[in-house]
Amino acid sequence: MVKAVVGANWGDEGKGKITDMLAKEADIIVRFQGGANAGHTIVNSYGKFALHTMPSGIFYNHTTSIIGNGVALNIPVFFKELQSIVKQGVPMPKIIISDRAQIVMPYHILFDQYEEERLGKNSFGSTKSGIAPFYSDKYAKMGFQVNELFHTKKLREKISQICAAKNVLLEHLYHKPPINEEELLATLLEYRDMVAPYVGDVSSFLHQAIQDGKNILLEGQLGTLKDTDHGIYPMVTSSSTLAAYGAVGAGIPPYEIKDIITVCKAYSSAVGAGAFVSEIFGEEADELRRRGGDGGEYGATTGRPRRMGWFDCVASKYGCRLQGTTEVAFTVLDVLGYLDEIPVCVGYEVGGQVTTEFPVTPLLEKAKPVYKTMPGWKQDIRGVQTFEALPENCKAYVNFIEEQIGYPITMVSNGPGRDDIIFRKSPLKK
Repeated sequence: MVKAVVGANWGDEGKGKITDMLAKEADIIVRFQGGANAGHTIVNSYGKFALHTMPSGIFYNHTTSIIGNGVALNIPVFFKELQSIVKQGVPMPKIIISDRAQIVMPYHILFDQYEEERLGKNSFGSTKSGIAPFYSDKYAKMGFQVNELFHTKKLREKISQICAAKNVLLEHLYHKPPINEEELLATLLEYRDMVAPYVGDVSSFLHQAIQDGKNILLEGQLGTLKDTDHGIYPMVTSSSTLAAYGAVGAGIPPYEIKDIITVCKAYSSAVGAGAFVSEIFGEEADELRRRGGDGGEYGATTGRPRRMGWFDCVASKYGCRLQGTTEVAFTVLDVLGYLDEIPVCVGYEVGGQVTTEFPVTPLLEKAKPVYKTMPGWKQDIRGVQTFEALPENCKAYVNFIEEQIGYPITMVSNGPGRDDIIFRKSPLKK
């Protein structure tokens, strides 16, 4: 059976924890899109980890971790991450890298930095990980697939062609030093040696795994609102963050994805620029940021303070719908235990009209939040193991949000650890 774990919002929802938890029952975990521009934070018996390329199921001996063809593969980051987790006592994971995955080139990272500099105040808030230039080249058919590393003559010819095009931009648009062809070839041959033990035919492997009845988890990066097509364009990532793309990015039939677990936070947070209707500021935001997550709400990749906001029912309902949600995992509920009252965004006022439908970006930028205030529960809920044992106001908060978004909340996370989870029978679950 194939399940997908994806985000409903701007990313940072807690997908890593949910994937790590579900991986206990999985045989294979697949990263199917995105790159090292976002991280998944994991807390388990080995310690605390911020994974950027590795699937979040690598901590189990029985799993195989896969880097799918849809991933933007930064090979040095992958290799450094692998060495780091093994040094922390994690057994060497079983890994397969798709021979069709494409490589984040050193110049992609430079072009990302140069473009953000050029745009100045109009920049996208990029993590400068090379993601937009990578995907631009992929779809312009100027990318390098992993399999090309093993064909040196053709690799040399392609490098020459690519450098001719890139160096024009470097000289005349960015006024930066050109790419040296021989140095780039030497770097790519180093990359080849790094990944050689892990490269394989992923789609064939997964086809056989499905035939054998294996349990497969697809792990998405970021969330619906950062999707290239359906997100807050243009302040989006450069790949599809939707579960539907899991079929493409892993190389499996779409009808094999039977369960789509969409992760929502009990409040909102975001890294990077773009419309964020329920955003809060000042001391109110600082307090939530300090208490949030495990050690505070800061980007797992950049360390940047996340933008904070109250739960947004409009954005989350939309995010769940686009993902094709079958069930919702509701995370970091324990963080809100300090509040007397908790605002929930239940609508947007746009041009004097209130809507509960998520609008396109020009209208979104004009939207004002419409709040309903819920009573807080004013106590620590970590350690609570059943939904029935939660405080009444806490249960009311979960039930209200479930009703607003219209998708069943079947998991409630009440702490950062793998076992800090409450499984719930939702009235909406069919």
